[in-house]
Amino acid sequence: MALLLLAACDGADPPAPAGFAGLGSEAEGFSAVQPGESLSFPADFAAHPDYRIEWWYVTANLTDEQGKQWGAQWTLFRQAMAPQDPEQAQNGWQSAQVWLGHAALSHAGGHQHADSLARGGIGQAGVRAEPFQAWIDDWSLTGEADIHLSPLRVKAAADDFSYDLKLQSDRPLVLHGENGFSRKSNLGQASWYYSQPFFQVAGEIEWQGEQRRVTGVAWLDREWSSQPLAADQQGWDWFSLHLQDGSKLMLFRLRSDDGSHFHSGTWITPQGAAEPLDQRAIRMTPLQQTAVAGRTLPTRWRLQIPGKNLDIEASALNKQAWMGTGIPYWEGPVTFTGSHTGVGYLEMTGY
Repeated sequence: MALLLLAACDGADPPAPAGFAGLGSEAEGFSAVQPGESLSFPADFAAHPDYRIEWWYVTANLTDEQGKQWGAQWTLFRQAMAPQDPEQAQNGWQSAQVWLGHAALSHAGGHQHADSLARGGIGQAGVRAEPFQAWIDDWSLTGEADIHLSPLRVKAAADDFSYDLKLQSDRPLVLHGENGFSRKSNLGQASWYYSQPFFQVAGEIEWQGEQRRVTGVAWLDREWSSQPLAADQQGWDWFSLHLQDGSKLMLFRLRSDDGSHFHSGTWITPQGAAEPLDQRAIRMTPLQQTAVAGRTLPTRWRLQIPGKNLDIEASALNKQAWMGTGIPYWEGPVTFTGSHTGVGYLEMTGY
């Protein structure tokens, strides 16, 4: 997501635009995502510097003591500017690793975001598996995490907002796709992708100087790859949904120039059993367009999975939840009604 921005900040020539933010450009020299391999924990909580890109991504749907709904986002991105031996990736200013942090806090009437940039190899940002630590400057996601990647504490502070949230889950991690091998096109592009969608949250937020106690639910995504998109894929629309009955649902579509969008998803039971969804079983239909930051984006959707008797309408809590970072995108909390009710998050890129 941050590929072109990081290249520009590092003084390197930006890659030729292929796919959204260059994520479809060739990745010669980097490790490739191959089916048939296995993820290993806690090792795969940490960074994978031999792959070109990866991220640690937390989204939280929160309610304060007055019943007001909020959404919090915390993201750490890593990008390798060039192929490099993993040992050298930790070696001071010679490291080719660059890090970017995004944080945001939203409610129905407001949205604030901030970002932070760091070089790898000098301790300004990084990720360790045991004990788990992901940080950039004073933003952090940390904890004595067990095999469920729990408990964790997530913190970020900017000029007009901050949050300090405790995340806890007793449910298993969810491996998307084929045991974590998540296909992104019919041409072979893929990523390693797993989530912890069962976090229960308690903590504090601060909005323009006013502190509030909050509780809610959170979802953590972990993904890494070297070429996750095809060259003609413009961007994606991604949902993480917490259903009222305790089930979870992840859906995304990758938009192609010719309209042949690629769909994928995972249906997750309240106990944590994950079922990959065939793309033919997923219907994602924009219902309402909104003018946001000089462009038009769909902020209300109809989502259907007939095989699961799911037919819902998801609407943005704040239609103007625009992340005006180096490579801008839309990210914010949603609520949904219909055959199922609940809350979640929507991310839209490439508009």
